[in-house]
Amino acid sequence: MSPYPSFGFVTPRNMGLLVDLYELVMADSYLRQGMNQPATFDLFIRQLPPHRSFLVSAGLEAAQFYLEQLRFDDDAIAYLGSLNLFSGAFLEYLRKFRFTGDVRAIPEGEIFFPLEPLMEVTAPRIEAQLVETFLLNTMNFQTMVASKTARIVLASRGRGVVDFSPRRDHGADAAMKAARVSYIAGCVGTSNVLAGKEYRIQVFGTIAHSYIMSFSDELSAFRAYARDFPHNAVLLIDTYDTVQGARHAATVAREMAKRGQKLRGVRIDSGDHAALSRQVRAVLDEAGLRDVQIFLTGELDEYKIERLLNAGAAADSFGVGTELGTSGDAPSIGGVYKLVEDERGHAACRASPRSRAHRRRHHTPGRSCGDARPLRAAPQNPSPRVHGPVQNPGIPGYAQPETRSAPQRNVRTGRTHRAWLRDGGTLVRGSGNRLRSDLVTDPFDQGAPSLKRNLFEEKPRCGGPGQRGRVAESLHSRLPRPRFRSPTPRFQGSSCLITK
Repeated sequence: MSPYPSFGFVTPRNMGLLVDLYELVMADSYLRQGMNQPATFDLFIRQLPPHRSFLVSAGLEAAQFYLEQLRFDDDAIAYLGSLNLFSGAFLEYLRKFRFTGDVRAIPEGEIFFPLEPLMEVTAPRIEAQLVETFLLNTMNFQTMVASKTARIVLASRGRGVVDFSPRRDHGADAAMKAARVSYIAGCVGTSNVLAGKEYRIQVFGTIAHSYIMSFSDELSAFRAYARDFPHNAVLLIDTYDTVQGARHAATVAREMAKRGQKLRGVRIDSGDHAALSRQVRAVLDEAGLRDVQIFLTGELDEYKIERLLNAGAAADSFGVGTELGTSGDAPSIGGVYKLVEDERGHAACRASPRSRAHRRRHHTPGRSCGDARPLRAAPQNPSPRVHGPVQNPGIPGYAQPETRSAPQRNVRTGRTHRAWLRDGGTLVRGSGNRLRSDLVTDPFDQGAPSLKRNLFEEKPRCGGPGQRGRVAESLHSRLPRPRFRSPTPRFQGSSCLITK
């Protein structure tokens, strides 16, 4: 069956045409003019969105795959020929097209700042020009979502966060990418089942209000669900009366205990989360159910989570949807792709960070707010990463994922892709692994008072010259550390529920 075209899925077969027309027009002119000498382009973010102090890199794996697989097949050539725009020589050039350039990039999951090259592409001019649109599309969106997720994870103070965004994401492709990069930035899983399959991410879900309403009463619904899913019983308790729902959940928990089973958690999706969660915690504790966790969902973001925890909310984990997948308060970032060097030397584009290379930027004397340096040289002070033990906080109702080494995809280790990992100046080949992150406990501990003060500020206050900056260091010491790991559920066939 042929695919339905309006889904808009980009495939290895057609992704060569995911390009703005002017890229092709310029490339044809370069070919006619004999201008295909090596050139270098930088992809960078011009400025931070409002009320932001950092960005988190993401999208590199997809960019790598694109550069390795980019082709123009017969259908693509036929379509371009039908436009009556391009020379025959250019169409033949595209028919044999292969990307042969070098790429240096900040690895996924790392903090970076505006005007700091996220990616550097050095290739024959035509090749470097043609990949602009796809790279910007990929890196801009995924960096945007990863940056938003990191803020939510930090605000959660070590509690688990699950991506609940697919129903509000801007298209099916966006839902897949949001699930992947939110996992890199610290989410413990996603409700997106397809993402769980493709990226081997743990999937999570409970039940909807419609399920409760489909039974004669709430208690009957709870009992039915607990019998059907005894290993992962998480009950949605706010359909009618949240506190009474907690009492019904306690009744079911006692019945499960008699069968040798255990209620894993309850979910609150509406109302005054702070007050209700405290009341629910009291009901559960009074019933001797101190191990039953409370899962909060419902239009959450980093600001609401921060306020909830400051108000004493009894929350063990959070499900975040719309604000995570759409980055509601900053739904775009100003990523650009600029020529910075060619056979004549450094380009003179004012928008390029090369004119600011190796300079630290300050917004007050002695207080730096970021770095601008090309990726060609190793940073003298690499960004710190998490070391030592990390905690994997559980989400109520689900098995803790075991970890194993992720199988490596065949990756070209030659000229196509080289990722600059900031680990003492070592150039490491891109691996193509799906990265996994665990959460770190208490990101707002006493060791980082400046982080709590600056997390939601537009302008960070960082360290002095010669350092990367206190905000970057604080964030890196508390953000999840990307790891080559892949979770597998302990309870095969029952730990991955598909409804919320």
